Amino acid sequence: MKVSTCIVTGYGINADLELEEAFRRAGSDPSRIHINDLIENPGQLEGFQIMAFPGGFSFGDHLGSGKVFATIFKKNLKERLEIFIERGKLIIGICNGFQVLVKMGILPNLSGRWNQEVSLIHNLSGIFEDRWVKLRINNTSRCIWTRGIDEIELPVRHGEGRFVTRSTEVLNELERKNLVTMRYTEKFDTVPGQAYDRSIHDSSERKVNAENTWNVPYPFNPNGSVNDIASICDETGRIIGIMPHPEAFLFRENHPRWMREKVNPENGLKIFENGVNYMSES
Repeated sequence: MKVSTCIVTGYGINADLELEEAFRRAGSDPSRIHINDLIENPGQLEGFQIMAFPGGFSFGDHLGSGKVFATIFKKNLKERLEIFIERGKLIIGICNGFQVLVKMGILPNLSGRWNQEVSLIHNLSGIFEDRWVKLRINNTSRCIWTRGIDEIELPVRHGEGRFVTRSTEVLNELERKNLVTMRYTEKFDTVPGQAYDRSIHDSSERKVNAENTWNVPYPFNPNGSVNDIASICDETGRIIGIMPHPEAFLFRENHPRWMREKVNPENGLKIFENGVNYMSES
């Protein structure tokens, strides 16, 4: 039996069809379900192994990106979501979905009390960022979604993508517990077809500048995220939030330069395959 994925949709969500296609190509059986239908019949969540929150502008980003959606979901479905997580199932939030997860408090949930500890706020550039970015994957993270990936290029499309933490203590805890799964980078350390050298990512070589960010300038870090953070997971490694859009790069031809250069072989499909394969083997 195929792994079932619930793609939560709602007012203003616009990347649900792309996400549905991503999970279908990864071998899952995805279903798009409106948040109102979940609230009316929450028991249907029991039939799914993965829950996915797509990108878009839920409820017009009123009160801040993802805030209204997160509040409605948490108020009506918190108990069901806790059961979902306790049963070892997977959750992924992309762009607006990432914003929803952090504002619900289930990511990173360091306190275990669903308190909001991080946020995604307006880009330092002051404009909506729509560009492709390079990402370095943290190979030592416990995240199951990013296994087997060293580096990847994905598009961003957001106005509120700047990752910040409630305090320096929260940031230090994220780093100490190795919960950062992706960072924006200015250049790849390998080229397609060459071996990947993990030694260059030794933590002792990382340098922090006065603004407490890694030395990756705009537009390579497109929003000014602290420590160049593009993605984090929870302590189980089963819940992930990603600001760039892996569902928008499922095959070579999605890349804007696929006819002009050799595109890095890794694309977003691997992320979804990791999730589906994990649940298939569980």
